[in-house]
Amino acid sequence: MRRLFIVGVVALLATVGCNRRRSHDDDNPGSSATPDTTRPTVISTSPVAGDLDVAVNRKVVAYFSEAILDSTISASSFTVTGPGTTPVSGTLIYDATNNAAIFKPTISLLFSTLFTATISTAVQDLAGNAMAAAYVWTFTTGVSSDSTPPSVISTIPMAGATGVPINSRVTAAFDEPMDSSTFTTTTFTFTLQTGSTPVSGTVVCPSPGTSASFIPDSDLAPGTTYTATVTTGVRDLAGNAMLFDYVWSFTTGTTASVPQQSANLGSAEGFAVLAGTTIANTGPTAIYGDVGLSPGSAIVGFPPGVVYGTTYGPGTTSDTAKLDLTTAYVELAGRSTGVISCPSNLGGLTLAPGLYKSSSPVIISGTGPLGILTLDAQGDSTAVWVFQLGSSLITDPATSVVLSGGALAKNIYWQVSSSATLDTTCKFKGNILAEASISMKTGATLDGRALTQSAAVTLESNTITKP
Repeated sequence: MRRLFIVGVVALLATVGCNRRRSHDDDNPGSSATPDTTRPTVISTSPVAGDLDVAVNRKVVAYFSEAILDSTISASSFTVTGPGTTPVSGTLIYDATNNAAIFKPTISLLFSTLFTATISTAVQDLAGNAMAAAYVWTFTTGVSSDSTPPSVISTIPMAGATGVPINSRVTAAFDEPMDSSTFTTTTFTFTLQTGSTPVSGTVVCPSPGTSASFIPDSDLAPGTTYTATVTTGVRDLAGNAMLFDYVWSFTTGTTASVPQQSANLGSAEGFAVLAGTTIANTGPTAIYGDVGLSPGSAIVGFPPGVVYGTTYGPGTTSDTAKLDLTTAYVELAGRSTGVISCPSNLGGLTLAPGLYKSSSPVIISGTGPLGILTLDAQGDSTAVWVFQLGSSLITDPATSVVLSGGALAKNIYWQVSSSATLDTTCKFKGNILAEASISMKTGATLDGRALTQSAAVTLESNTITKP
């Protein structure tokens, strides 16, 4: 559901709303269900905080951690001002499907101007919980409008894929943030290739708005070819449409993907860092968890690095952990049921739990929202992701892996057949099990483990936190 509000200087004095929804317990006074006391939060914005050179004709979006009571999204609870405290006139849409509030200025913003967007504590979730504090961010416009059409840069399943699990969702990634309110089953269609029979389902374009998914209501038919189409009806945040419909097809296999199980790391579970040859650090690295080396002998750079755990050189503890790491690596690499082929660039994608595979080097590349890989557990804190990478893992500077829907870093496994490199200030999540080296550049952080079988772990002023 999407609600439209008109915002102006006068309208800033009043709240525009609709009838307040009643909670489930309103209809069941005697209900003993545990009340929802979790406050909503803003999980991402577009433009992002501190963004520069923002197009003057684009919308301003805030994504929330949960469904919001639409009557609390109003001219007074979501404001944009600039320059200074001058109110910006515009319209507000609340996209309930994607928990997104979208502000569209009435006229183009001023050039080269600092603007401030504010979500106030008047915003409430469906249980009536208000935000704990106002969310405020700023961005600066450039000197031009955005007239570039968006385009699809990758899909899951990929075009021409075969053996696709019958319970797959269909995802398209874009080269820029999109207007989530323009994605419907009319603008993102999914049909049988033969006869063009439509598949019933739901279309979502979640935070940060750089990918959209068609989620079928039921399993697909086995051994059947389907066609997905993203039409020119979708828009970017400046209102630009794609030049052409984007159409691709794939063929299902005979089985569904199965929920992945956590890997058994054995005695390696207590380690935040485990290497084969050397562990070399420069700068004030902090490691929260044990550090081990086998069969090498060089652990250098501590201090200035600090290990908040136990450091083990070659010996029984490290040797046993290395054997358990190898067992876990082989087991992860051998998983084959319900494999989903993934593109080489994971930046900008939102992925559900599952088993993903790529035979080519995998990167997380891009700036802003395009440099974010979002892993959405869909409310299941036990959900597991396994990435089988036939070559290397490389991230660009300042990219990140973001967890949503209850996802936990301990349930993410990166089985890397070669080396892994996390570039400067990258914020990474999950357990990296690499055949060769793991390198973290200056300021990169890892909420997970850096475990390599045969080579070195190289650190530069990093933080590693064992989940």
